[in-house]
Amino acid sequence: MPRPEIVDHTKAEETKAPAIAAVHTRNCYLVLRQEDVWFITFDGEKFGPYKTEREAKLFAIDAAYKLGEQGEETQVLMTDENGEVRPAWTYGHDPYPPRQ
Repeated sequence: MPRPEIVDHTKAEETKAPAIAAVHTRNCYLVLRQEDVWFITFDGEKFGPYKTEREAKLFAIDAAYKLGEQGEETQVLMTDENGEVRPAWTYGHDPYPPRQ
């Protein structure tokens, strides 16, 4: 009868490759107000000014949609009255064109 194999599980764990989870980052368009006008920031650049929040948001959604059609994960973020950033539109989840 063969002898049972003795395995040191502590050493077996050390030799396993670490699990790597793929991290998907979204391309975010941030709509924000500065004084009496609105801007869109994306990838370190600022676009605008826009006269209204609605105008800036629609331009941001349009740009996010076009990038989303190229296979990128995109999202439009807005700042609320308290300065908190919240999602306003996400490619693949929200309708395009957006409902008014």
